[in-house]
Amino acid sequence: MAEADLDPDFESEEVTEQPTWSRWVIIGGTLLAVLLIGATAGMFLTRAVDDSGTAATPAAGSVEVGFAQDMSTHHLQAVTMAGIARDRTTDPEIKQLSFDIERTQLEQVGRMKGWLMLWDQPEQPIGAPMKWMTEPMAGHDGMSMGTSSVNPAGGALMPGMATDTELKKLRSLSGREFDVYFLQLMLRHHQGGTSMAQYAAAHSTLPALKALVTSILTSQGAEMDQIKLMLSGRGAQPLPA
Repeated sequence: MAEADLDPDFESEEVTEQPTWSRWVIIGGTLLAVLLIGATAGMFLTRAVDDSGTAATPAAGSVEVGFAQDMSTHHLQAVTMAGIARDRTTDPEIKQLSFDIERTQLEQVGRMKGWLMLWDQPEQPIGAPMKWMTEPMAGHDGMSMGTSSVNPAGGALMPGMATDTELKKLRSLSGREFDVYFLQLMLRHHQGGTSMAQYAAAHSTLPALKALVTSILTSQGAEMDQIKLMLSGRGAQPLPA
């Protein structure tokens, strides 16, 4: 007779640990769901404003359309960097930060892509980024920032964006060096995104955009404070301005 038949308290010793590939499938599915939820929310909120007659549909070249297009691209680079960190770091604190960034910014990207669908606008701008910003932009340190920086590997970049060379360097590192460089790049990235969001809010009257900006400033503000503490705890400083 089998041991399990003799002992009612017998428990199988099968390995029940979830395989790595299964965990990533679950995480990927969760992040996709967040993106779709954001898109649905963005379409609903903007539709509600339009139907009430309190706001006209933004046109190509407007602050609203330009912000939605450029900030989506800006956010997606943060999601890419966070994904690299989540897969590569062994630091639980950085893994959690990375997942939080992915989840929060994908939901926000979903909202902006939802707007663009309703406005019948393309997801990507035609030509160089930041054309919707017609005035100088104040940086996080109160100094004037240009509308873009230069990527040696391929044209203009939005404020805070990592260059191709920097992303290549990030992928080449490991251990503490990787953790520190990831935090440095993400802090600068958040600072650039914050400035873009503040500019958009100051030049738009669209309630849905202002609500999103509040969400961005709240989440990224908390994450910037956290990243500064994490850098300090690792004996490192932010990247030079």
